[in-house]
Amino acid sequence: MPSSADGAPAAERHRAAEAELLAEPAGTEAAAGGRVWVRGRGAVLTDLDGASCLDLGAGTLTQPLGHCHPAVVAAVREQAGELENVHDNPTPARLRAARALRRLLPAALERVSFFSSGTEVVEASLRVVHAAAEPHRKRIVALRRGFHGKSRGARALVGWDVGSEPAAAASLGYNGYCYRCPFQLSYPSCDLLCARLTVSQCLAKPDVAALVAEPVQGAAGVIVPPPGYWEILGEACQRYGVLLVADEVLTGGGRTGPFLASELFGLRPDLVTLAKGIGSGYPVSALAGPARLLDAPTFGRAGGSSSSFGGNAIGLAAAAATLHTLAADAVLDRVPELAGTLAEGLAPLAGLSQVGEVRQAGLLAGIEFVRDPASRAADPELAAAVARRAAALGVRVLPGGTVLRVAPPLVIEPAELTAGLALLVRATREVLSGAAA
Repeated sequence: MPSSADGAPAAERHRAAEAELLAEPAGTEAAAGGRVWVRGRGAVLTDLDGASCLDLGAGTLTQPLGHCHPAVVAAVREQAGELENVHDNPTPARLRAARALRRLLPAALERVSFFSSGTEVVEASLRVVHAAAEPHRKRIVALRRGFHGKSRGARALVGWDVGSEPAAAASLGYNGYCYRCPFQLSYPSCDLLCARLTVSQCLAKPDVAALVAEPVQGAAGVIVPPPGYWEILGEACQRYGVLLVADEVLTGGGRTGPFLASELFGLRPDLVTLAKGIGSGYPVSALAGPARLLDAPTFGRAGGSSSSFGGNAIGLAAAAATLHTLAADAVLDRVPELAGTLAEGLAPLAGLSQVGEVRQAGLLAGIEFVRDPASRAADPELAAAVARRAAALGVRVLPGGTVLRVAPPLVIEPAELTAGLALLVRATREVLSGAAA
């Protein structure tokens, strides 16, 4: 293990050096793990002190093929020696990425436009909406607890405070968060009041242009809506002429099973945003939609969809290789079996008193921690303690408030996943019993 003359671990010295230079404080996950990563292969990360860790967060859900997949590495190396970036000009890398993405999308999403981040592509979707909407339709609807990025426009969709700047919320509908139902009802006797009120109070208004929403809310803690919820909202969007923008920055790319989580719920979105699951960690995102929207006069004009780094050939090469591998290697076909392994591995947590709920959609799961099952009072300190203990045992998960997210690479081996989940269960039990060091 590398260390200095005074015996301090290399990671500790590295973090101290960064603290003298970098403005940002450590995020929740970085603080919980306390690691400095130097190498990644498949589902395994290695830190500066030589310790390995099973990555059950797939980077930040950015590594569907695991870390440093050979096909992606080869594509990036080749492209870096040829061409890097010439704004939004045509390039072979862009055409390859567009063709690879189009093959995996539903037929109605016939056009794509590339950007550099999830936030940027959400902003682009809002430009499309306002370009296409009738003049009297100015209002955007979003769902409570949704997350669409940290720019001013993306944050204005939902009341999600970041730092000291408050967000200005759009019209907010009710998400399908049964565990914390705001009406204190139970499914299915509730008759999906959350969805019906979202329709009557928001979508039915004549000035609404679009509903922007995650099919499965990720940052909120993997909120998987109950059966029937999206059927009601999707039908209402069609009935009232409201554009449906599916924010699949987190779920797109096969994370929940099908390439788009929208397909799980029978949704037919007008626009889809993609990012994390299509570029293997490189800065690339995509907006997909029909020609009637993406070729529209305002968005299709020069400058309407341009992006300084949206035409970055290296990111597009990574995307093309990632998407080609997802299809050619039948990676998505593995997800149902792995999802079963994930459910089986997390099942022991459901019986623990301070685990309020375990939620899952494909290879995306959330474990919600509470102070006690009766009050369901959130316990973010407990969630953070479990994340720290799991990291100490060699398993990386993604903490966020009172929920731990588990999202392994889509190519993880079943035995690896089973072993990692056993360590996560052990970490949880040790923290709850007070046995964790």
